[in-house]
This record gives sequence, C-alpha cells and structure tokens, in this order.
Amino acid sequence: MAKDYMDERIEYLFRGILTLKTMEDCRAFFEDICTVKEISEMSRRLDAARMLDDNKIYNEIADATGLSTATISRVNRCLKYGSDGYSRVLSRLAEEDAAKEDA
Repeated sequence: MAKDYMDERIEYLFRGILTLKTMEDCRAFFEDICTVKEISEMSRRLDAARMLDDNKIYNEIADATGLSTATISRVNRCLKYGSDGYSRVLSRLAEEDAAKEDA
C-alpha cells in the first residue's frame, strides 16, 4: 500500500497512538477521536482478518461480522498483499492469548 498519504498530522496521530499504555487509555482515546460506528467498523475488519487467517469462508465471515463481501475481500487483499499490519497485530494477539493460557 502506498505510503504517500503520510504527512505530519498522520505521523503525529500514529505517535499519539503509540503513547497509549493501557486498555483504558485506548478506550478513552478512541472514544474521543472516533465515532462508535467507526470503532465498530475497525473492530469488525480486524475480526474478519482473524477469521480469514483461520481459513473461514466469506459467507461465514459476513454472517458473523455483518461486513459486506466487498469489505471482506479488501481485508483479504490487505492480508495477502498489504503492509503486514493485520498479520503483525494478529500474531501479537495470538502470542498474548497463548501466554495467558500458559499462566
């Protein structure tokens, strides 16, 4: 994906996100910066990425998330040909979940 959209404001936003340390920090920041609908949409896309990574089919993902198959297709393209953002997050979440199970 092209990185030509980056400018000082977007970099400042990303730096701000990196300062968040707790779940409460994240909730408060995203509640302030996004609408409930935007947060919900992002969460459904991440859920779709997880389900695609688990080899679920589009119709199953659409039923579970309420996303259109076009959006699921876009998420799938990002998983396969994107910047590895979804893959990094999914891998790190899986590591956290495994560590919790071992504890």
